[in-house]
Amino acid sequence: MSVQNFPAATMVGYPRIGRHRELKKAVEAFWKGTANRSELDAQVAEVQKVNLARLTELGLNADYAIPASFSHYDQVLDTLRLVNAVPSRFADALDERGILPLEGYFDLARGTQDQPALEMTKWFDTNYHYLVPEVGAQTSFELNPEELFAQLDIAEEQGVRVRPQIVGPITFLALAKAEDGTAPDFEPLSRLDDLLAVYEELLTQLTERGMQWVQFDEPALVADHQHIDAARLSELVSSTYGRLSAHSRRPALFVTSPYGDLAQNLEPLAQSGIEALHVDSVSADYSDRLQQLAEQNGLHLVVGAVSGRNIWRTDLRQTLKELEGLKGISIATSTSLQHVPHDLNLEESLREDLKSWLAFADQKVVEVLTLARAVLEGEDAVAAEIATASDALAQREKSEGVRVQAIRERVQEVTAQSGAFERPTASERQQAQAFLNLPQIPTTTIGSFPQTSDIRKQRAAFRAGTITESEFDGFLREEIASVIALQEEIGLDVLVHGEAERNDMVQYFAENFEGFDTTVHGWVQSYGSRCTRPSILWGDVKRSGEGLEGSAFTVPWISYADSLTEKPVKGMLTGPVTILAWSFVRDDQPRVETAHQVALALADEIADLEKAGIKIIQVDEPALRELLPLRAAEQPEYLKWSVGSFRLATSQVADSTQIHTHLCYSEFNEVFEAIDGLNADVTSIEAARSRLELLEDLPATFDRGIGPGVWDIHSPRVPSVEEIRSLLEQAVDSVAPDHLWSNPDCGLKTRGYEETRASLVNLVEATRAVREQVAKK
Repeated sequence: MSVQNFPAATMVGYPRIGRHRELKKAVEAFWKGTANRSELDAQVAEVQKVNLARLTELGLNADYAIPASFSHYDQVLDTLRLVNAVPSRFADALDERGILPLEGYFDLARGTQDQPALEMTKWFDTNYHYLVPEVGAQTSFELNPEELFAQLDIAEEQGVRVRPQIVGPITFLALAKAEDGTAPDFEPLSRLDDLLAVYEELLTQLTERGMQWVQFDEPALVADHQHIDAARLSELVSSTYGRLSAHSRRPALFVTSPYGDLAQNLEPLAQSGIEALHVDSVSADYSDRLQQLAEQNGLHLVVGAVSGRNIWRTDLRQTLKELEGLKGISIATSTSLQHVPHDLNLEESLREDLKSWLAFADQKVVEVLTLARAVLEGEDAVAAEIATASDALAQREKSEGVRVQAIRERVQEVTAQSGAFERPTASERQQAQAFLNLPQIPTTTIGSFPQTSDIRKQRAAFRAGTITESEFDGFLREEIASVIALQEEIGLDVLVHGEAERNDMVQYFAENFEGFDTTVHGWVQSYGSRCTRPSILWGDVKRSGEGLEGSAFTVPWISYADSLTEKPVKGMLTGPVTILAWSFVRDDQPRVETAHQVALALADEIADLEKAGIKIIQVDEPALRELLPLRAAEQPEYLKWSVGSFRLATSQVADSTQIHTHLCYSEFNEVFEAIDGLNADVTSIEAARSRLELLEDLPATFDRGIGPGVWDIHSPRVPSVEEIRSLLEQAVDSVAPDHLWSNPDCGLKTRGYEETRASLVNLVEATRAVREQVAKK
């Protein structure tokens, strides 16, 4: 095998949504039927061509420095399609060849009227969501490389040889779940040998195409897994990559390990016969191991020295100090750049001093190139770049608002108070909340109602100044009144105001807190075609307005909704951990300090909601599990401060105020002790796609309300009464009816009103039927 030298500068992956979300718009038009397949294919190709042109323009080598990281929806689903591992329940999604086409691929992602979509959960400790493969003892694996080869063809037309980028075989199976109907002791990793045969066939076909390098992403190797013994995982690393390395016809193997430390898997992977190994030196401290790896014969070391997770400028001087003495290495991003926006230069409205502290994907590519040049030619070759970065970091350190002494003193004073994190027992609170007079299995929603095109147009008109604030407020009040009327008509028990005034559940708070800024074009893929704009948390935090406590901003809208009905209306807030997780958070202090600042700002808002007479307040923490460290030894400290920040925000309320929280799209059964520790009166959790699996692990000591989601709102299908009733009957077997709530999986922002109404009508009808059934027992 003749191997081309690995490029000196590279990245692990690149944003695939398009600089202006072109992919999102094209895919959604295809789903709606307003664009045909050829139009979708044309736009998909254009997005890839623009990205390739931009990356080569920035200076990346056209020979294998750029990975083929495009995806129509999700990289794990791409790998499922590549190996044709289609669950038997989706047999109808296969074409006449028995292969999964693009249309069937979208069926697995979004579900059909007859079949719920694949389960969706968080990709390691990020806010990206992947689709969970379903693998059984009889799952067939068959190579289906047409989509991958299409990407290679597009690149070749542009004169670029990209590296095929594929989720590694161990990660693919480690993240899979057992297909329904398999034996209780079946585990997907038992099918590894069968899967490897398909990977070997892929390697052969890539060689026939003349490919010199292939990239396998193996983030599962940097995490501890409840269902996989660490020693066994290391053995699988050695045998898997020993087998692939021994394959007679293959490109050179480049294995990445983003998001953490390979730990016990480092040595077996480095010695397995692969040609290049990436380590994430941002998320893990490899300082005492880099020299040995760099000197290992037959292994090329690729150091992920530029963060792919945040948008803060790299300290080039400090990073080069950490790389000092290393020869013959390559420089890369720590992770895929899919976690950051495309280009800082698009942000014309950000103030210039803040922009000087930041680097988006394109700027990070330049940082990688700068570091690689310094490694090859010496620091003097990039002296100007180092000086510019150092000056920006020094200016950031002393900028007004980065450190506000009064805010810091208040946090220290409050957190030192006895009882700042405590409430009375659950039973005492339940007695105090009995006046709410709720039925068994109360029905509610999670918060948001559909954000219609009319809402978006009116918001845009207000921002553009073509309508007045008074006109916009009037429109929002009409929307709120309509949402309240709809919920009363349907018969829900606890209502919400619908959040028409909010553009995003985190950005809305960022716009009303000091210490934040927001972007215009800073879009990041959350899942599929869903994109978010993480806010930039750069300074010390409090509510905007006079004094340390600032001014209330949710109260006017929720109070207005409350005035329209006799039923209780929930106040809706986003929790401190989620605000951190879904923002680009300052990296110059421990996160616990930032979390406590945000928690106190939320406590101020909760106090004002209470004063306004709001008796139920929901503080959402969907990202609680997301930030959980990947190594078990590091998890207790995180859970301590994350749970503590929630309790700091919510513990200063009256016993009669019912505190709700919401969590979604993560493996929450792994952190039930922490969920219990939140001490919320009611916890709603995403559960529909997994058919309430999490209730199997619900502790017997859990003595408060819980609402396992019974409607998957991320799929366009309307669940039937029978389907919802079946889930609720299943829930009653695990949860006392007095503690059970009935609700969707998540907010309804992305849904349309027709399906929302139909689904909620079914939810209420199913709930009433189960109530009657319970009453007869």
